[in-house]
Amino acid sequence: MTLRTQVLVWAGFTLVVILVIWLFRPILLPFVVGIALSYILNPLVTIIQRARIGRGWSTAVAMLLVIAVIVGIFFLVTPLIISQITGLVVRLPGYVSDLQELVRRWAPALTEWLGAERAAQLEASLTQFIGTGVEFIGSLTAQLAQSGLTVLNTLAFIVLTPVVTFYLLLDWEGMVKGIDELLPREHRREIRTVLDQIDRSMAGVIRGQGSVILVLCVYYATALSLTGLNFGLVIGLITGLFSFIPFVGFLTGFTLSMGIALVQFAPNWWFVVIVFLVYMVGQFLEGNILYPKLVGQSININPVWLMFALFAFAFLFGFVGLLLAVPLAAITATLTRYAIKRYKDSALYHGERPIKAQVVEAAAAMAADVAATPSPPTPVAAEPDVQPRRRKRLTPTK
Repeated sequence: MTLRTQVLVWAGFTLVVILVIWLFRPILLPFVVGIALSYILNPLVTIIQRARIGRGWSTAVAMLLVIAVIVGIFFLVTPLIISQITGLVVRLPGYVSDLQELVRRWAPALTEWLGAERAAQLEASLTQFIGTGVEFIGSLTAQLAQSGLTVLNTLAFIVLTPVVTFYLLLDWEGMVKGIDELLPREHRREIRTVLDQIDRSMAGVIRGQGSVILVLCVYYATALSLTGLNFGLVIGLITGLFSFIPFVGFLTGFTLSMGIALVQFAPNWWFVVIVFLVYMVGQFLEGNILYPKLVGQSININPVWLMFALFAFAFLFGFVGLLLAVPLAAITATLTRYAIKRYKDSALYHGERPIKAQVVEAAAAMAADVAATPSPPTPVAAEPDVQPRRRKRLTPTK
């Protein structure tokens, strides 16, 4: 198969996958979450199998543990989260009005310090920023509600996701073996190398990034609740959950927290400073400890491209696209690095003339080696005996 044919085949396969995702995007959420849970839980099932337990029972034990954790969290934490979300949505316009009133109250001091023109520009910028943030939160909430929070979709998600996860985990080893048997024999080792790199990237995305999100949710929710900030639990969860989008989770949570802290604690500025320090410490932990240790260089994607992928997939496929954006971006980055490596090793990068020159140089070197090698001595032929043989004279006997 030529290189052109391979490129056409893989490009066609990619287009078909994108078309299938776009066509079936309204029903893909349980299957996407089921595949992700299967990938996350497969190491746990493998560990349970080492205790000489069959694959089916190991899968059942892992699923029961996960369901128990989810049900416990649902009954213990979900009512509080729902009440805080409802209260935040109801109180948010009031907080915006109080913050604008606070800015107007500070207007004389700002005018005296900055000047009339700059103070007016700052007030207009703050008003526009607050309005944009409220509009963004409202549109995001509406999009999430339209994407899958209806009663029917919620019931389908709750019922189908465990079933999909169980059967995928049950046959995970068989699926991996079947995919391995479909690999072309000639390029099997090379394809396995690429698939291992993709697996490491996916592990960094799903397991590593998931761990980062979990730690940040616990940190921000606990720290903001301890400071006494109104709706600190839900704001901390929002900050942690959206941390997989570079800077979006931090900026969203920081803006909400500082706005509410200014309205709630002013003129007691110590609590405002504490809320500010909570986010600075969290950003330091995320950038210098959590992300390098748990995710590392497995994703290795520029934050700009990652944000573009998130917004592009969310625009095309809705909430399902938002879930698929980071894993597909990691896979695309791995394949792109492999393609660049192959390109740099090809004649298209080096050109034909350098390759011909290398061949000519190699041939000339071989010829020089042959010429420099001393030839073995030629054997000298034995000289013929030129002395005439004496004939015996035959004389009659006396």
